[in-house]
Amino acid sequence: MTTIRALLSRATFILCLTIFPLVATGCGYNEVITQDENVKAAWAEVENQYQRRADLVPNLVKTVKAAGNFEKETLQGVVDARAKVGQMKIDSSIIDDPKRLQAFQANQGALSSALSRLMVVAERYPQLQATAGYRDLQAQLEGTENRIAVARKRYIAAVSDYNKVVLHFPTSIGASMRDKKTRETFEATTKNAAEAPEVQF
Repeated sequence: MTTIRALLSRATFILCLTIFPLVATGCGYNEVITQDENVKAAWAEVENQYQRRADLVPNLVKTVKAAGNFEKETLQGVVDARAKVGQMKIDSSIIDDPKRLQAFQANQGALSSALSRLMVVAERYPQLQATAGYRDLQAQLEGTENRIAVARKRYIAAVSDYNKVVLHFPTSIGASMRDKKTRETFEATTKNAAEAPEVQF
């Protein structure tokens, strides 16, 4: 009797070892892991590009200050916005916390806005525009803004793919096994984001 029980327990154990991977695969457990890792990789690229921009700001500020009588309020706005971005603790856990993601987005939006104002005001300073260092930094900043846009687009696509896996059956079973829920993504930060901004001279 004991031998039969031992054999049944062993057979049950082997059966569980055989069936569990099939069940896990069938319910999308592995797909959830794959999509989760894709989101994390896309987020890392977003962070990387924002960090690249933040690293350019101090050199830009120094170059502009060297131009002399530049509008201090505009320059201070860039410095303050850069400081707020630098104070945020950023790691991959931010993508699972909608409030922190919104705060990150707001701080990055403030820096974008401050840099845009700086570039517009800088056009009034021909001696600054003529500086090779400023032109190089401006080109790097423009390139970085494009990279940020691409990285954000990829992140949004990765989150969309991930959310579909988490919400659709049968992969939603695998998501619940990993306690995974849908993730927030970037949103427009201004009320009328679809409208072109008004430029006044």
